[in-house]
Amino acid sequence: MKISELDPDHLTDDQITALLYKGIADDKQNGDCVFLFGSSKAVDYRLPMAIKLYEAKRTGKLLFSGGVTWEGHQEPEAIQLKQRAIELGIPERDILVETQSKHTKENVLASLLVLDRAFSLHQIKRVLMVTAGYHMRRAFLTAKTYMPEWIDYSLCPVNDRYTRKNNWFLNKYGRKRVETEAKKLIRYVQQGVICDADLPIKPF
Repeated sequence: MKISELDPDHLTDDQITALLYKGIADDKQNGDCVFLFGSSKAVDYRLPMAIKLYEAKRTGKLLFSGGVTWEGHQEPEAIQLKQRAIELGIPERDILVETQSKHTKENVLASLLVLDRAFSLHQIKRVLMVTAGYHMRRAFLTAKTYMPEWIDYSLCPVNDRYTRKNNWFLNKYGRKRVETEAKKLIRYVQQGVICDADLPIKPF
């Protein structure tokens, strides 16, 4: 069934798991650039994946997207990520940053100009997307909606402690984050903010 056919207020745990995690896996292909979506914990959980992809020579550039400045920090997400990546040995010339966005849709929209200036959009063939596993479906569909249609994606999800496919339903924090994400995704699709998609989800 399609995402738009789901009722965001009446979802089973199995439906949520299928909606957010089913079919989200790295296809191991190389790409022009890593596209890392920022968050309050991106340096801890998402940056290691981006560096792993870079060191494996699956890409030669890292794009850090995120303009939120979290409590306790003086710099926005993307700058924190850049600074830490340089500390870990990534050459500054291979790092791109986008510091205007405040949410997922803006991550994509604000990054288009950065990507165009770095590569020229018409030359980009594949982007390696890095974000939390539970957030990947929305990030991917947002990119499919607003980025050029000729760009393909490799989905490189990252696990954190409480929102993994096999444990989000076992703790209050994980359940809240994942249920909120599922509802947000469905409502954005129903509103036409992001494109719809077919998913292997059983009807009610």
